[in-house]
Amino acid sequence: MTAPDELPNDIAELKAIIRAQQDQNARLEALVASFKKALFGSKSEKIDPAQYELELEDIETAIAQVEAEIDADARTAPVRPAKPRQTNRGSLPKHLERVEVVIEPELSCACGTERHVIGEDVSERLDIIPAQFRVIVTRRPKYACRSCEGGITQTPATAHIIAGGMPTEATLAHVLVSKYADHLPLYRQAQIYSRQGLDLDRSTLSAWVGKSAFELTPIYNALMANLKRSTKLFMDETTAPVLSPGRKKTKTGYFWALARDDRPWGGDDPPSVAFTYAPGRSGQHAENILKGFSGILQVDGYAGYNRLLKRPVQDVTLAYCWTHARRKLHDVTQSGAAPIAQEGLAQIQALYRIEKDLRGLPADHRYAARQDRSKPIIKDFELWLAQSRARVSAKPPTGEALKYIAKYWDGLIRFLDDGRIEIDNNPVERTIRPIALNRKNALFAGHDAGAQNWAVIASLIETCKLKEIELHGYLSAVLTAIAQRHKQTDINELLPWYYAKPV
Repeated sequence: MTAPDELPNDIAELKAIIRAQQDQNARLEALVASFKKALFGSKSEKIDPAQYELELEDIETAIAQVEAEIDADARTAPVRPAKPRQTNRGSLPKHLERVEVVIEPELSCACGTERHVIGEDVSERLDIIPAQFRVIVTRRPKYACRSCEGGITQTPATAHIIAGGMPTEATLAHVLVSKYADHLPLYRQAQIYSRQGLDLDRSTLSAWVGKSAFELTPIYNALMANLKRSTKLFMDETTAPVLSPGRKKTKTGYFWALARDDRPWGGDDPPSVAFTYAPGRSGQHAENILKGFSGILQVDGYAGYNRLLKRPVQDVTLAYCWTHARRKLHDVTQSGAAPIAQEGLAQIQALYRIEKDLRGLPADHRYAARQDRSKPIIKDFELWLAQSRARVSAKPPTGEALKYIAKYWDGLIRFLDDGRIEIDNNPVERTIRPIALNRKNALFAGHDAGAQNWAVIASLIETCKLKEIELHGYLSAVLTAIAQRHKQTDINELLPWYYAKPV
């Protein structure tokens, strides 16, 4: 440290020394905060041994999904060995309620005589009403004609997602909602069922989920296609820890969320979100997901999105998020006195107060109000930003925060010139929070293929939430429609906003 009598007498030199010391202190404080977080924060590499159940769960789900794909493929199904019919007569607990459904055929024989009962086929399938178990008993009487030998008739068995298995489509929906909406892994669901005397192990539930994911994939694809026909979307990504085979630790994948929410400006398209799993965070994944999309994409400041601007035909315009800019300044204020950061926060808060007044107004009204009320604030902010950057070094936290805002300035102010653009990326961040919550409860996905199944089902669940559609009722209904051979050409009819009424 310089002794007092060795300090220069020149005021400019003294200011330079003080500024350099402040820069060093700020950098040290930031490093200490990062050190404490690394030392005392959660350790993602430490895995509870029980969580390996999830690895088996997702691999088994992926196997079932592939098997369903093989069975559905006209090229492979004929050469696949026939699987024995899965019978479950008498295997369901006796104390569960039985609801009998009798399917009667035409009783009049072609010869004019009325047929009589000669026997019946009985099947039992597990059905679930939330918080209540029951057994659906389906009887299919056989009738024969007394006057001729060829008059036997019986109504064909109803088709189901799990052919020959015990679950109804409502049961499958319950398992999906419990796992992907209520964040309850399958091995825990199996433990709950065992308390009712139902001996269903995790591998059985995994097979049900895998088959359901396969059957729901066409609806997911239709949802993604519908989103990409929009001209204004949000995009964000979050980590998805996945077990790495052969290593007792996780690798980091990502869930990418593509979302639409036009409610703030009264748009006609329904709010919706579709997730895609990718093994990394490269901008190439964003480009692949957005193939076929043209329009405005609202994102955070992740540099990977910049490759979208390098397409041969520049058909994507990036709008950036003021919440991330505000967060940069807010973080500076948490480590001590930061008058410059406080000034910036006050100006950003003024923009948000205006946006609160404009929520729900038509896009043209929002545009006019922003030009009149927000644009002057933006002009003052731009001048303040330039002056503030000249006053501080670019290296300490304040300088870094200001540098971030300056770097993304053109995209940050894009909301001024289009009433459809939001001031921030919050709508997509809200849709991605349940994924993070599920990740926290389950810790990770057990396999890459299981993670994509997760993305398929979570997309439909979170879209239902945005439209306030009852999850179990929707999934039960669409699985039933699929089992009854709903036409693939009419798959759009099964999208949440077409098929279900809001609760």
